[in-house]
Amino acid sequence: MKQMSMKSKNTLTGLMFISPWILGFLIFTAVPLFYSLFLSFQQVKITTQGIQTKFVKFDNFQYAFTVDAVFTQKLLTFLQELVLSVPIIIVFSLIIALLLNQPIKFRNFFRTIFFLPVIIASGPVINELIAQGVTSIPSIKEYAIFESMLSSEGFFSTVLLYLMDNLIIILWFSGVQFLIFLAALQKIDQQVYEAAKIDGASNWECFWKVTLPSIFPMIVVNTVYTIVMFSIFSLNPVIEHIQTNMFQIDTGFGYASALSWIYFLLIAAALAISVGLLTFRGKKKYA
Repeated sequence: MKQMSMKSKNTLTGLMFISPWILGFLIFTAVPLFYSLFLSFQQVKITTQGIQTKFVKFDNFQYAFTVDAVFTQKLLTFLQELVLSVPIIIVFSLIIALLLNQPIKFRNFFRTIFFLPVIIASGPVINELIAQGVTSIPSIKEYAIFESMLSSEGFFSTVLLYLMDNLIIILWFSGVQFLIFLAALQKIDQQVYEAAKIDGASNWECFWKVTLPSIFPMIVVNTVYTIVMFSIFSLNPVIEHIQTNMFQIDTGFGYASALSWIYFLLIAAALAISVGLLTFRGKKKYA
């Protein structure tokens, strides 16, 4: 018997280490995932004899777009919030990372403060804060300039109103992104900045020509993370609607599975479009 090559040994060792995850994924993720796809084409009834299914083709998906107006409305609202919130979270977390990457006093304390909401901002906590009106800044609306902006109809007033009502939540969702940006900034070689300064580059030019290209992969990572985080948040109205239909007699598990797959495909499309646009723009700009 021939001895195994070093490459084969390393491959076998790697497969042995990753095999528990593969088995866990196949049993606890892949099987339920494909079973939910099967249920999305079924009319499901839970009886004392077990789960009874009846094949209804695409009736569940058709019902979601033609009859269930609540689902389509919540889906459009989610998309609007996603488009507005993701860029704000990315920009805010990058600004905070740039500020706290400077040699200032108590910066470790401030880093802890900005990451603390990630630990305590669970679903029940956020729900209670929303009920008490803590997540919005209503006093800002009392200023004349904001009253004039909010009185006019249009996209800008819609964005401004959304920010005023959800600013605290948006800022609270920036903790993990802030840490990722901070780690990327600390990996940049300071000699690059010194060489740029010798060539006469200003701080603004250093940011656009050195910092931004260096952390661009992390912008893509944070964009993906933010979209996924927004999509699986426990207080997401789309998820609440899916859970509500799961236990109703006239809809049930079959219809809820169809809604889940529509939501999943929408998130996948949002991720593909975002990553595609960022990657294309990054290659075009930093090539």
